[in-house]
Amino acid sequence: MAVKIRLQRHGRKGRPFYHVVVADSRVKRDGKVIERLGSYNPITNPATIELDVDKAVEWLQKGAQPTNTARTILSHQGALLKKHLLGGVAKGAFDEAEAEKRFTAWVEEKEGKINAKKENLTKAQEEERKAKLEAERKIAEARLAEAAAEETEAEEPQTEEEATEETPSEE
Repeated sequence: MAVKIRLQRHGRKGRPFYHVVVADSRVKRDGKVIERLGSYNPITNPATIELDVDKAVEWLQKGAQPTNTARTILSHQGALLKKHLLGGVAKGAFDEAEAEKRFTAWVEEKEGKINAKKENLTKAQEEERKAKLEAERKIAEARLAEAAAEETEAEEPQTEEEATEETPSEE
């Protein structure tokens, strides 16, 4: 039985949401699964990935083959790195504590990069919002100035007409 780690689509049309699952390769995309490892939401920026790394590593060690997209997700979350480090432990290159320390350091660095990206996105959105408000404020001021100019123009001819009307009656 060939086992694959792949994505199972959920969500409505145009708004995909995926479950990362372990399934027999002969089963339909949204068919019966062996185990659910996590979820992937590509709509958010950055994409939201929730994955049980230990279960994924366990399945990878049993021989499950990830699809291309699933491999990218597993790599992004560090499951492939952890499998690699556990292979080094099995060969005696270093001990399990060292492998866990390396994996933890990598995860912290990765989380720092993700948090920095989120902060940059929120800053950019805030600056964009401020720029839009400033542009709207300038437009509103221009409209008010234009309306005031029109009022003064409208008032000036009325005073001249009134003056000309008053002069003939006085004569």
